This record gives sequence, C-alpha cells and structure tokens, in this order.
Amino acid sequence: MSDTDSFIDEVTEEVRRDRLFQMLKRYGWIGGIAVVLIVGGAALREYNRAQTEAASQALGDQMIAALDSDDSAARATALDAITAETAGGDTVLKLLQAGALADAGDRAAAVERLNAVARNGEMPLIYRHIATFKALGLQQESLPAADRRIQFEALAQPGAPLALLAQEQLALIDIEEDNTDAAISRLQEIIASAGVTSDLKDRASQVIVALGGALEPVSATEG
Repeated sequence: MSDTDSFIDEVTEEVRRDRLFQMLKRYGWIGGIAVVLIVGGAALREYNRAQTEAASQALGDQMIAALDSDDSAARATALDAITAETAGGDTVLKLLQAGALADAGDRAAAVERLNAVARNGEMPLIYRHIATFKALGLQQESLPAADRRIQFEALAQPGAPLALLAQEQLALIDIEEDNTDAAISRLQEIIASAGVTSDLKDRASQVIVALGGALEPVSATEG
C-alpha cells in the first residue's frame, strides 16, 4: 500500500469518527431513552408478575376462608362476595360458587355459574367440559332426557377430557328410557376402554350385573 493510500484511509477513518461523534451529540438521547425503556420494561414485567402472584395468593386465601364454614349457605354467600381479577381465577371461583350453591339447594343459581364457565371460549376445554358436566348433573330432574343426551354426546366425543364419564351418563339415560341393551353395550365399551379408571370400571360392572348383562362383551359368533 502506498503512502497516499494509507493517508486516505486514515482521513476516511477520522471522518467516520467525527460523524459518529456528531451523531452521538445530536441523537445520543435516543440511545439513552432506549436503555431506559429496556430497563423500565423489565422492571415493569417483574412488578406485574409480583402483582399477579400477590393477587392470586390473596384470592386463594379468600377462597379458603370462605370454604371454612360448615354451613352451605354461608359458604355460598362468602364466595359470592369475592371478586377475581383474572379470567382463570374467576373460573375457579365460579366452580366453587356453583358447588356451594348446589349444596345450599339453589340449583338454578349453581347452573347459571356453571354455564358461564362452559360458555367462556377463552378457558381451556377441560374447565368448560367440567362445568357442562356438572350443570347437566344438577339438571337431571329438570332437563328432558333428550336434551341431556345431546349435551352428553358432545362431551363423549373421542379424545374429550370427560369422554368416559359422559358415556356413563349416556348409559344411565339409556336405562331411564328403558333401553337396557344399549346401556349394557355402552357400559361394556367403557370397561374395555384403555383409559378407564378402577372406580368407573367398578361402577359400570355393577350396573351391568344389575341389568342382567355379561361383564365381557359377547361376540356375534358366540351369540
């Protein structure tokens, strides 16, 4: 490299430094603000997380205190006075309120709370299905069997969280409608399911025996 080329490079580098210095003098406040925003954003996230945790803990403490009463009506009243600040907390609160209201004999109000959870599309499917299942159970005497069947069939779809429990309820509706064969067949399918719990298997077996059915499904060739 010649002396001329070296001199040009030095001058060019100096000009770059001068430009950078001038830009920092003119726009350096932007970098400062960026740093403040980054640090402030992290602090805000930590603050919000701490606030959320504190609110959740406070909600839990209120729920526990409300459930401490031995009187169903008192529990329902105490739970009804609680307000949740998050959607998840409100869902849990409504489920507890529904349980207390049902124990206190106010099934209509309990069903209302449960249906509010069931209709909330922002909540995980398991919560919505639990709410629907419990609401249907509370309406066993007031809701026609045909209407209950439609809703339990929706809960009994393969892969649904409460599919087997919904199938059990459908079997009970079969019995209610004097369709014994359909009930026995449905209960046998429950027993043969891979995900059946021991309690559900025992219940299904007892009902099959009570209906005069066989615990093992009978194949067509054996019939």
